[in-house]
Amino acid sequence: MTDKIKLFEQQQIRTHWDAESEEWYFSVVDVVGVLTEQTSPRNASTYWAVLKKRLKQEGADELLTNCKQLKMVSSDGKKRLTDVANTRQLLRIVQSIPSRKAEPFKQWLAEVGNDRIEEIMDPEKALLRGADYYRAKGYSEGWINQRLQTIEMRKELTDEWKARGINKEQEYAILTNEMTKAWSGLSVRDYKEMKGLKKENLRDNMTNIELVLNMLAEVTTTAISKSRNPKTFEQSKGIAKEGGSVAGAARRDIEQRTGMPVISPYNANDKGALDVGTTDIPIIEE
Repeated sequence: MTDKIKLFEQQQIRTHWDAESEEWYFSVVDVVGVLTEQTSPRNASTYWAVLKKRLKQEGADELLTNCKQLKMVSSDGKKRLTDVANTRQLLRIVQSIPSRKAEPFKQWLAEVGNDRIEEIMDPEKALLRGADYYRAKGYSEGWINQRLQTIEMRKELTDEWKARGINKEQEYAILTNEMTKAWSGLSVRDYKEMKGLKKENLRDNMTNIELVLNMLAEVTTTAISKSRNPKTFEQSKGIAKEGGSVAGAARRDIEQRTGMPVISPYNANDKGALDVGTTDIPIIEE
């Protein structure tokens, strides 16, 4: 299942895409909060609790029984169980909410579903939407081009890992961590701490040159894995280190030639600096 944040009138709605059922699931509290213009998630939760009670009284037990709960990232950054509904269920809930935003929201729901179908049929559309997302965040065109390439390379790597029987998120995290340490000299956790990050995506906070080296590590890891056909997780782990070491050698060569470290503390709050490849902070000794 894939987590996404969708925007309706510039307000966030947490969503999950279930590949097996090919359905979107939406956070009911988020939708209720948007439609009733609540000022806080707590108020939205309270409204939804009252609405659920009313729907039960109206005989909508089947609707509420079929609504399930999923873990989604809450406002405090932690994953918590929350009520979710698919498109059909959500339309029924929306009908029970007096809101001037009801009709625009129904149109938005239709567009969300159509967007997903278009992306499945034509993956390029997903990349174009990704570019628009980063533009809206204020990233430069040069950085965006690099970031979109890393997304494509990352998918090729995860597809290769899946082909080797690696399916658990924890295993992906371990392999990614080994690869990252091999090229950057830092674990993913340490890398994020250096950039002042918590739950944010590390790649969204990398400079152009960091993105390129990370992509080199992933491309190399993919190529080695395809050539060796690893049979065990430990073999894939060793290959991840090898792929990362290739990019690590390139990083050290760049640093030697420029006299400046590649790994930088810049993050998305310094978007202008993300276009700079190196920093004048002392080189990290490994």
